[in-house]
Amino acid sequence: MQYPYRERQKQVMTVIGQGSMEVTPDQFQIQMEVITENESLQSAQQQNAQKMNQVIQSIMQWHIPKENIQTTAYTITPRYDYVEGKQVFRGYEVVNALRVILEDASQAGGVIDQAVANGINHISSLQFTVQNHHVFYQQALSNAIVNAIGNAQTIAETLQLHLHPEPVKIKELVSEGQIHPMALSLAEKSGTTPIVPGQVNITARVEVQFSYE
Repeated sequence: MQYPYRERQKQVMTVIGQGSMEVTPDQFQIQMEVITENESLQSAQQQNAQKMNQVIQSIMQWHIPKENIQTTAYTITPRYDYVEGKQVFRGYEVVNALRVILEDASQAGGVIDQAVANGINHISSLQFTVQNHHVFYQQALSNAIVNAIGNAQTIAETLQLHLHPEPVKIKELVSEGQIHPMALSLAEKSGTTPIVPGQVNITARVEVQFSYE
């Protein structure tokens, strides 16, 4: 009796590949605010504007391009205290937020110190970035694909499967390629503010499907 030949049916495996690049940051962003309070809204605004103008003039002494100094927020908020369960008007709070981008990260400590000396009283975010981020991301993405191919080959060899080298499907997964912003507490600052850039980890991840028999 003869039996018909049955071709091995193709199956699909899905693997994850990851690649990363450690890069020295070459750009530094500071988010800083002047916060003023006064019972008179006009006085609060005037005091705030005076301090912020001083801050901007002091920062420009570092030869930072004007386009790298940008107002990001301006808010006016009435403030209240609660006395014996009753709401008592305290005054107005005016917040003027400024973002400064430094192309020389070594200036960060000095710029912060000078800004604080001229009126900045809150720094909400410090962030190191890489200007040519896309160049390093492309290399990380290439590494991720190579990693995915290696993972698929390892699985196939372990299970003694015949792996087709051409991927069936490739999906780029969203990855975070910058370090998280940091906050600086001015109350703890003493002397020259130390700012250490460290390394930025740029990561790429892919999901790849291969067919096998």
